Amino acid sequence: MNGISIIPLHGKTPRIDPSAFIAPGCRIIGDVEIGAGASIWYNCVLRADVNFIRIGARSNVQDGTVIHCDSAEGGLNGTPTIIEDDALVGHMAMLHGCTIRTGALVGLGSIVMDGCVIERNAMLAAGAMLTPGKVVPTGQMWGGRPARFMRELDEGWSIGNQLAVAHYVHNGVAHKGAVDSI
Repeated sequence: MNGISIIPLHGKTPRIDPSAFIAPGCRIIGDVEIGAGASIWYNCVLRADVNFIRIGARSNVQDGTVIHCDSAEGGLNGTPTIIEDDALVGHMAMLHGCTIRTGALVGLGSIVMDGCVIERNAMLAAGAMLTPGKVVPTGQMWGGRPARFMRELDEGWSIGNQLAVAHYVHNGVAHKGAVDSI
């Protein structure tokens, strides 16, 4: 693949659905699964060396994002990083041992720490830092450093988010075609 590192580690090889778009410059290491129609954009790092990472169908991880997981060693359970279907992760986000549920949005430059959950159709605003163990409930937007409740999200937001997911799936297909033709 053009400028992409797919690195097996500890007997685990990344598994990537053939319909997913993986952009040049990405580093995908260890126990990673990437679902159908997902897109991992330019210069992302997904390092599953101490636990696992799962990226659901049609989800996107935008440029420069770093995803790691929390170790299950030293007597601790650890936490994987799970991004369910139809989720949006903005540019330059940092996710570590957390869960992003279906239809959730992680804003540009946000940090989501160990044990955090962003529930279905919830949003972490750009630049926010969600400290360990926090949960952003369904239909809420949290922001700030540390993140706190800001407002309820309406149905219009949810519809716009679904349109953004569709856009990224379509755009991923276009980029995949362009990269594959090089």
